[in-house]
Amino acid sequence: MAPLHLPLAIGNLPFTLYIFPSPRSYTSIHHTFFMIFSLKSFWQALIFLTTLPTPVVDWERGDLGRAAGYFPAVGFLLGGILYGVWWGFDLFLPPLIAAVLVIILWAVLTGGLHLDGLADCGDGVLAAVSRERRLEILKDSRVGAFGAITLVLHLFLKIALVASLTNPLGLILAPVVARWLLLPTAKRPLARPGGMGAEFAATIAPRAMWLGALFPLILGAGLGWAGVLGVVSAVMMMMLIWRLAQNRLGGITGDVFGLVVEMGETAVLLFFVGGLAI
Repeated sequence: MAPLHLPLAIGNLPFTLYIFPSPRSYTSIHHTFFMIFSLKSFWQALIFLTTLPTPVVDWERGDLGRAAGYFPAVGFLLGGILYGVWWGFDLFLPPLIAAVLVIILWAVLTGGLHLDGLADCGDGVLAAVSRERRLEILKDSRVGAFGAITLVLHLFLKIALVASLTNPLGLILAPVVARWLLLPTAKRPLARPGGMGAEFAATIAPRAMWLGALFPLILGAGLGWAGVLGVVSAVMMMMLIWRLAQNRLGGITGDVFGLVVEMGETAVLLFFVGGLAI
């Protein structure tokens, strides 16, 4: 018997309820049913933001914007993996080695997506050239000297922060907050009209943005002053990047999204180092 599928939604977060007849049916009259919630938008968010294995899902125009409400949840899953791995490594490895391995895993789990944007911004945003030339540099897939230096220094800082954590729960909060930052950033003016960025921004519902904000806010508040200040600092960092992008590029580009995520994560981790995070 074919499954019955019911499209449902909680707010602006869609999912599909599939109802399958149980294979253990002893008569044609009595059937036991079990339910599977197919969170299509969650899987799409997971596919877009990570390299984790997922079911195969179909994509339609506007799906990425509709999946954006799940970005903080994907960050929570990513952070949970990083926290668990850090905890395991910390049992038998020196802090520096454990931190290096965690940062490597972090890059692998995200496919280096945001690090690539950060490196490209190092090349394009910092270049002393015209705005049009900066946008051309951002479209170039090659990494230049500024981009390489920016990437190396950023990774050194991130490794140092992870090695110095006094409260490793910052590893959970950082990805959650940083992935929510993508939503308000998408609503900023774009440096280049059209493309996936414009479609992404147009299909993000305001309700999904604010519902998505509840997750990092509640999680941050639950982690005390370090969490609260980490969230606030990440938002401030995002706003500074908005201004930088507007002044240097004329708006947001795809690479700026990566810069926002990486710097947002770093801003959160800064408050989980030292006495404040104990």
